[in-house]
Amino acid sequence: MGEAYIVAACRTAGGRKGGRLAGWHPVDMAAAVLDAAVERSGIDPAAVDDVIMGCVSQGGEQGFQVGRNAVLASKLPQHVPAVTVDRQCGSSQQSIHFAAQAVMSGTQDVVIAAGVESMTRVPMGSTVMLFMKEGLGGPKSPGQEAKYPGIQFSQFIGAEMIANKWGYDREKLDRYALASHERAIAATQRGDFADEIVALEVDGPDGKEMHSRDEGIRFDASYEGIASVKLLSPDGVISAANASQICDGASAVMIASGQAVKAHGLTPLARIHNLTVTAGDPVIMLEEPLYATDRALKRAGMSIGDIDLFEVNEAFAPVPLAWLEHTGADPDRLNVNGGAIALGHPLGASGTKLMATLVHALRKRGKSWGLQTMCEGGGTANVTIVEAL
Repeated sequence: MGEAYIVAACRTAGGRKGGRLAGWHPVDMAAAVLDAAVERSGIDPAAVDDVIMGCVSQGGEQGFQVGRNAVLASKLPQHVPAVTVDRQCGSSQQSIHFAAQAVMSGTQDVVIAAGVESMTRVPMGSTVMLFMKEGLGGPKSPGQEAKYPGIQFSQFIGAEMIANKWGYDREKLDRYALASHERAIAATQRGDFADEIVALEVDGPDGKEMHSRDEGIRFDASYEGIASVKLLSPDGVISAANASQICDGASAVMIASGQAVKAHGLTPLARIHNLTVTAGDPVIMLEEPLYATDRALKRAGMSIGDIDLFEVNEAFAPVPLAWLEHTGADPDRLNVNGGAIALGHPLGASGTKLMATLVHALRKRGKSWGLQTMCEGGGTANVTIVEAL
């Protein structure tokens, strides 16, 4: 089987809900990262075989095949096809998997995996709620109800269940959240995100300016401030401050075959080493990265100690904490530049966003092996292992 190489990896800086990226149509935001991936790789745009776009809320401005629309809004020629995929929060990580599989199989040579989500302009859950409001029904079928009677599939309930199962109180979650902000602040001040961020023009207080710093980072973050945020459930431990931030953003990773690397004079940033996806309990839902990591490492013939850096999506603080405890991973190698609690979680864009951060962090630190995973609605989880070059 052939090799698959990452030859470009980029993302927008995150925008808060109603914040600096609120004026960007998601199609144009996605087009901007497609253009940036092509430009950074140096490839002829006509050589791109396909675009695979992750997006969760596929309606409104993100409807009617947002991946194809992004191609038509970009500098890519119109002959470049595209498809949009939904594996919930792992949508664009799955885009990486599909792209790598196409390249490794020899079916295609150059594929852009990407993701987009404007959570301002297409609010989370709107594609379900608007249909239900019109009396058109919801996603839980009679067949599902028969198997899971009276069960509400909810990521918020799942996060509380994980915290309860693993014995995490609010203080532990809030201190983890503070650490996420502290790592993100340090990374921003070091300029560690500079190579991965695609700056977008936005309206500022004094006119047009470039948005190039993640808007969600709280540079004045304190434990007291985080602990003062209202709990989502009065008898729970999850708050908006120890969960991922609603975020607008887009990201892209270009994947090429060894033959394409030579033919187009591309510079590989990393090599795809392992692709794993598993599914488990849809009720606790967010715990599957623990077991998906076990399987990925076994399939790769590696141990947790072999991995230099980890990106585990911070959908809710209990998820990376349980992952650390289950795997025995070194916490100093986890989300070293902060995670979604500080930087935001633009749903369908997070998979390729985390990969951009992981690849550039490995290279900046002179490290080799990286592992990325995230929890996903329905109890699924993707794991991707890469080797930085």
